[in-house]
Amino acid sequence: MRFFVICLLLGIYPIQSFSQYKEMDWKERDTWMALDTIFTAIGIDKGDHVADIGCHEGYLSVRLAKKVEKDGKVYAVDLRTDRLETLKTIAKERKLDHIKTIVGDYDNPNLPKGQLDTVIIMDTYHEMTDYMEILKHVKKSLKPGGQIVIIEKLKSRIVGKSRDEQTDAHSLGPEYVEKELNKAGFKIRYQNNDLGDWENDPDKVIWMLIATKGK
Repeated sequence: MRFFVICLLLGIYPIQSFSQYKEMDWKERDTWMALDTIFTAIGIDKGDHVADIGCHEGYLSVRLAKKVEKDGKVYAVDLRTDRLETLKTIAKERKLDHIKTIVGDYDNPNLPKGQLDTVIIMDTYHEMTDYMEILKHVKKSLKPGGQIVIIEKLKSRIVGKSRDEQTDAHSLGPEYVEKELNKAGFKIRYQNNDLGDWENDPDKVIWMLIATKGK
């Protein structure tokens, strides 16, 4: 994503590059992404309004849409319009018209205020340079008692390194995120530091934090 940011600043638009986890890859991803454990910990219910920030082509958004069913709503946010157009096509084919795509900004996911039960940021938080500003907007988007979910991978070679060193490696540890969530006014209610291996690579351990909205 940082390559994409640099390209934008230079006026270059690499629309066809760096598209991750296309639909053809989703079945394989299901083998290593512990979604049942994740959804159980979050408590996704029918009728919930949820957001998927950094949705790419919609792997998580589609699965969330099936969980919340037609009574619910999924707000799928990404910086890239080509990814969102792909997701729109996938959602239309599956008759998932309760998925709403949103073009996000680098410092604001542009979510509706006070309407969301859960906001999920999966494998994207480490790319956010304006993370405190984004957390502020996420907090405003949540209902009273709403929750934020951060899911990341931690690469073994950068364990214990500084935040900058970790994010430069496209990774991040939970110790930094926990402090940032607390600073933003969230309260940690669940933590799992071993949800399996990202892409079945034992050097990339998946972890998750769930925090509730404070006052």
